[in-house]
Amino acid sequence: MTVRQTQTTCCYCGAGCQLLFTTDVEANKILDVHPVQGRTNDDKACLKGWFGWDFLNDPKILTKRLRAPMIRKGGKGSPLEVVGWKEAISFVADNLTKVKAKWGPDSIMGAASARGPGNEPNYLMQKFMRACVGTNNIDHCARICHAASVAGSRQTIGEGAMSLSIPEIEDAEVIFNIGYNAATSHPVVARRIVKAREKGAFIICADPRITETARISQLHLPLKGGTNLALTNGLANVIIQEGLEDKAFIRDHTKGYEAFRELVLGYPPERVGEITGLSPDDIRLAARRYAGSRRSVILWGMGVTQFSQGVEVVKSLCSLAMLTGNFGRPSTGTGPVRGQNNVQGTCDMGVLPDVFPGYQSVADPEARAKFAKAWGVKSLPTEPGLQLTRVPERVVHEKDPAKRIHAYYIFGEDPAQSDPDLAELRETLAAIDFVVVQDIFFNKTALFADAILPATSWGEHDGVYTSSDRGFQRIRKVVEPVGDIKDDWEIICLVSTAMGYPMGYGNTEEIWNEMLDLSPKFTGATYGKIERQGSVQWPCLDKGPADTGTMYLHKGGHFATPDGRGIFGTAHYHPPTEVENKDYPLTLCTVREVGHYSARTMTGNCRTLRNLEDEPGWVEMSPADCLSLNVSANDLVRVLSKRGAIIARCLPTERVRPGAVYMTYQWWIGACNELTISSLDPTSRTPEYKYCAAKVERIEDQDWAENEVRRIYTDIRSSMGIAREDARA
Repeated sequence: MTVRQTQTTCCYCGAGCQLLFTTDVEANKILDVHPVQGRTNDDKACLKGWFGWDFLNDPKILTKRLRAPMIRKGGKGSPLEVVGWKEAISFVADNLTKVKAKWGPDSIMGAASARGPGNEPNYLMQKFMRACVGTNNIDHCARICHAASVAGSRQTIGEGAMSLSIPEIEDAEVIFNIGYNAATSHPVVARRIVKAREKGAFIICADPRITETARISQLHLPLKGGTNLALTNGLANVIIQEGLEDKAFIRDHTKGYEAFRELVLGYPPERVGEITGLSPDDIRLAARRYAGSRRSVILWGMGVTQFSQGVEVVKSLCSLAMLTGNFGRPSTGTGPVRGQNNVQGTCDMGVLPDVFPGYQSVADPEARAKFAKAWGVKSLPTEPGLQLTRVPERVVHEKDPAKRIHAYYIFGEDPAQSDPDLAELRETLAAIDFVVVQDIFFNKTALFADAILPATSWGEHDGVYTSSDRGFQRIRKVVEPVGDIKDDWEIICLVSTAMGYPMGYGNTEEIWNEMLDLSPKFTGATYGKIERQGSVQWPCLDKGPADTGTMYLHKGGHFATPDGRGIFGTAHYHPPTEVENKDYPLTLCTVREVGHYSARTMTGNCRTLRNLEDEPGWVEMSPADCLSLNVSANDLVRVLSKRGAIIARCLPTERVRPGAVYMTYQWWIGACNELTISSLDPTSRTPEYKYCAAKVERIEDQDWAENEVRRIYTDIRSSMGIAREDARA
């Protein structure tokens, strides 16, 4: 037996933990995995890091790996048929070319992937859409999570990423944690928060639930859901009214302060207390503690961004840090902690409708000319493209065929599971003329595909991820892929070449080097430097050994805005789009589950993780609400909104206040996105996943409900070609 050890970056959250795999080369089998020293993880890993690799063995627990290309030769409604790569590539290229010729390049939408492929295929995907197809209609799942962080931070401090590094968190004196539960989202980051507490840091947690972070905090602010902006405005009010602001920092490094000051003075703690349900004294205490430290950090997650005022809250949080001078030094600043393994990197690669790689605007003539010359095309599209959350608007709600999306190339995403208002999303996918799915597993979106292109998974290819704190790190092949599948970057090259725009590379490093030469922020982060250092944080402007990357941003108060000054910003608070009412008296909020990841096609195919939690998922409810409905733990209940109904198990918990329920989105039967609303933030176009009106109903016949869950599960798996009956529902 030949044994090989391979170090790689974990494929789950954005913490970027380092794992060491031991494999039997001849058997192509993983023998062992354990965490090793990395810049962010210090020899530690979470549940998914230890046990989340079993999907590489394709156990078909939830669904099955895609092993060969498939197309619908007879058009819509005909069965998917296995074909060779030559026929599949020709089929995809011919159909995309026909759509482009008939309806124009903007009739084609592309969605790329933050969930495993790495930076290099994502760079090629946006290049393909812009240089080959001729549109800026390219986006990815940041749109439904941290797009508000990117937009709000750009408008204030000029840079949409974490301004500090994950290791710096443990040396902060004050951590203001808002809408973010690291214990489930990023357990290794949670360790840094715990370490900070052990070192004497004061932890403030603003969250409606009693989360793990709330339990270790010295000050928990259990605000009413959807009132973040009222709270942040109130904190700024106290800081200004009590003279706690950093006047010199405001004078020397910012602008827009007077307008900001005038607005927040309308949010005294008493008024904010009425909106949020918080004690005015607690609001004052939080403001004083945050402003009283020179090493204060703000950490946030989707409890901030997935609201219709997400961008405005992010602007307000960045303004709080500027107001107190908490930028430009170690263990200060703002931390929008990215959820997925490479959502930061996919943004870095320009997989956004308005920027090229390295955050260079598509509206900038010089940037367009540079990329057009490098990519060998006469010109590139000038207008920002469509955000993926607006695809239904351009399909089922668009009357003019000339303005519709007629083709959708979906690479490594599962919108039929992860987008809001799934009934509308299914209607959208069914109405699009031609849908391409490029993925590793058969998923709900694949049911609508006219062509399926099977790709290698994490663990089966090389490349680079960007961790949440801007750290480029290598991913490496652990096992050899099985079946007639190809690397994502190779598939994209084949489709592009067949459409008349030749793309060809020998390996991922060649792709990476092309991207570096076009992206000044990243130019120095060569494969060689990443190998030597283990991680390189951007900006890294020079390929020489002296530039090793940047631990924290905005040094000396110099921001990434055109004139180097931070720009204060906030807005007046307004309630969420859909509030509770007599017919739907509860509020529904989506949250994360520590043992599962994203749409669950990977973790759901890992035996240990699947055995921890399985279908149909849970609905967290307060004991008081359970009592009023006469439901108990593990009872199957029906959860409803104006958009649909699902079945889930009741989970009574003291963590949840009466009137609110919480669900995770990865379940097929308890799919809470059947219920969520497609109301979007007007700037980032991020959906308001964290608030909609709902109700819970008791199911009298529990035996019927258990049988119904099994029936639904069997039907879903059967539709995906999984015939095994022994999978547990």
